[in-house]
Amino acid sequence: MAAHSQYEELARQLSAIGAVKREMGRMLPQDCPPASAGVLTLLDRHGEMRMSQLAELLAIDMSVTSRHVAHVAERGWIERKPDPADKRSRLLRLTPSGTALLAELAERYTAALARYLDDWSDADVGHLIELLARLRTSFGDCRTRAHHDSTTRTPAG
Repeated sequence: MAAHSQYEELARQLSAIGAVKREMGRMLPQDCPPASAGVLTLLDRHGEMRMSQLAELLAIDMSVTSRHVAHVAERGWIERKPDPADKRSRLLRLTPSGTALLAELAERYTAALARYLDDWSDADVGHLIELLARLRTSFGDCRTRAHHDSTTRTPAG
């Protein structure tokens, strides 16, 4: 296990990642803020879905999800169609223009990473990918454990 001071430094480094995310966000087109790109990415990854599922995947409130969906729908990047299983619900789906935008965004991000990390070796980039994936997995496990712990804990009496 790492020393306490290492966890403190890790916390500082993770906080500083915000600057990297902001710089990457500047590469997005003016009318496509990061939240919109996130909506499009999830629809691309998971396929058509209801807004409730999208809100769950984004881990945000339905009203906020609704605003994000309205933004991308107004630009023609997604379509909302009636759910055949429940006519009151809508299914969200990427349009060809949304798919094209995602391809453009992927190209921009890839080019930027190649530019910023041009002095990194392939092994270094690979190692970073492995460690970030491991970090995400650990946090996923922590969320599961935290939920489990909160449901099995008994109140102190």
